[in-house]
Amino acid sequence: MNKNQMNGKTPGERENGSARPGFDQASQDPELEAVLKDFRASVHAWSDKTYRRRALVLSPTPRRTLWNRSLAWALSLVLMAGVATTGLNQYHQSQLARQARIQHEVEQRRQLAQQQHAREVDDLLARVDSDVSREVPSAMEPLATLMADDETQ
Repeated sequence: MNKNQMNGKTPGERENGSARPGFDQASQDPELEAVLKDFRASVHAWSDKTYRRRALVLSPTPRRTLWNRSLAWALSLVLMAGVATTGLNQYHQSQLARQARIQHEVEQRRQLAQQQHAREVDDLLARVDSDVSREVPSAMEPLATLMADDETQ
């Protein structure tokens, strides 16, 4: 309630009791005064309704609801971080396994190349040894057999 309602005065009435100019007719006409009172009541009702609705909209969220929403956000962020970390870990493990396979294949190829080189060297040395260990070179071998026959006779 405003100050004029408490005093029992209408808004058009001044402190000294005289009405403002232009309101003299409204105070003399009871039908117009009833319409103005209805209008005034509807404005007050609308104002109260709007104020209450705004108060509900602007009212803070209850702590429990705020806490639940905060907890839900925090848990969803933790869950997303866990999923992302798991994915990155699996990718890292697959990369490590791939590198280990490649390293193993390179090592096997290196060992095979060393073994093949060792066989080639052994074959070469065996040929050289067989060539050196002969008494007569292979081109002169027919003559050497003829001479060996002459010596025995």
